[in-house]
Amino acid sequence: MEKLLFQILELLWKVRLKLAKDCPNIEVNLKDCPCTYPCSIKGKCCECIRNHRSHGELPACFFPPEVERTYDRSIRRFLSLHQ
Repeated sequence: MEKLLFQILELLWKVRLKLAKDCPNIEVNLKDCPCTYPCSIKGKCCECIRNHRSHGELPACFFPPEVERTYDRSIRRFLSLHQ
């Protein structure tokens, strides 16, 4: 069972890297990305910023870990941290 789970996780990682291969900085970005939310654009900073801005939010890298884990990425929350 553990072996099967490991194989599935390995396959998902390969698919994720294949989808992300169009970003030349994907490996560095993934090392530095503090986001805990699982998504298909993790490590693709340009797409991540575009996605969050379209929802009136900022990406996880703008927040300290304890706030990032709440998934409240609102601009209001960001401003409240910096007043």
